[in-house]
Amino acid sequence: MIQPSPVFKDNLAQLPAIDGIARIDLLDASGAVVASIENVQGKQGSLAVYHYLQQTFGKLDARAAEHGLAVFAEHTADARNRPGAHPNVDRLLAIVNGGDALQIQIVASA
Repeated sequence: MIQPSPVFKDNLAQLPAIDGIARIDLLDASGAVVASIENVQGKQGSLAVYHYLQQTFGKLDARAAEHGLAVFAEHTADARNRPGAHPNVDRLLAIVNGGDALQIQIVASA
């Protein structure tokens, strides 16, 4: 497990590579996909964080979400100040605040 710094870019450099991942699907308790993070420009940082959380915690529960918020660093403070600006951070905030845990499913590139 990494020790997150206050700078997202520095944290990102410590995370596992996301090569070969097409997207990550987030599933609720019934197995329904409630969100996806595509491996596209502008989403790759979030994809890397969620991939890391899956490898480290196995699921997205309050403990994993809390660690994810530390990894997102300055983006977490911005998300708290501007709800909706960072939906993948908002999701972690919701889980920390009592939202339901999610399963993280890695979808490999074809």
